[in-house]
Amino acid sequence: MDDRELLKVVMGIVGKDKCLDDCAEIPCGEQVMVVTTDMLHRTTDFVPGMTDWQAGWMSAAVTLSDIASMGAAPTYLLIAVGLDDWKCLAGVMQGAKDCCTKYGAEIVGGDIDRHNELTVVTTGLGLVSRRDIVRRSGVWPGDLVCVTGVPGQAQAWLEGYRQFEKALFEPQPRVVEGQLLGRAGVSAMMDDSDGIALSLYDMMSVNDCGFSIDTAKLPLPAGIAAAQASELALYGGGDYELIFTIPPERYPVNGVSSTVIGKVIPEKTVLVDGVPLEKRGYQHRWE
Repeated sequence: MDDRELLKVVMGIVGKDKCLDDCAEIPCGEQVMVVTTDMLHRTTDFVPGMTDWQAGWMSAAVTLSDIASMGAAPTYLLIAVGLDDWKCLAGVMQGAKDCCTKYGAEIVGGDIDRHNELTVVTTGLGLVSRRDIVRRSGVWPGDLVCVTGVPGQAQAWLEGYRQFEKALFEPQPRVVEGQLLGRAGVSAMMDDSDGIALSLYDMMSVNDCGFSIDTAKLPLPAGIAAAQASELALYGGGDYELIFTIPPERYPVNGVSSTVIGKVIPEKTVLVDGVPLEKRGYQHRWE
């Protein structure tokens, strides 16, 4: 059992329409407030060697990334910290505050509790105009498939390539890029935190078409053999880049560094170099 299967349980209770995107949407005058929550744990998310400050930074960054994927500007963050060691708190809070300050958000509340391992829950709120909001749905055959940055670097660190430590320990959410892409009229977008492959399958699940990816176009982590680098780029988790689709006439987008890695196709399938792309990536699993 994995988290995507369990999401079907949630859909059956609260409704499928409330589970389709990275954030919930709340009408707010001429704007939309987007809201999202993440939970990170010492055993599953904060890898050995990570400082308390980095744990706080990552906790804020993953939530701000979800807001960015909707084309929104982050405004506020709530943070709840479960502590097995009270001495962790100052570092975690400072890291989260520094991340929020960099990307224009403010910590406005939260909770502190005792826990059997460091656990951080972050709830983020952002604002975007109704015109510029971007969802996972909306792709059209012929659209380009693009990604910001270089995917696979966080997973590369986990596989022994220590030059990519900052990519995993201090992810940089694409907040500015998300807003620029929203205003430029991208057709769909999400972050690729679980890997490009799973992201494309997630996008396909809410659209009536599919995707064809060309590995020769993928930006790859430097210093790694091409075959392994492609594997990392397609299936590695822990990156917080944006994967988006856009009509060819609207690409490139000023101010956004990105790479075209494929195109949207009429068939509801995900292909890589003409063959079906394996559906795997970073997932939480239960027996």
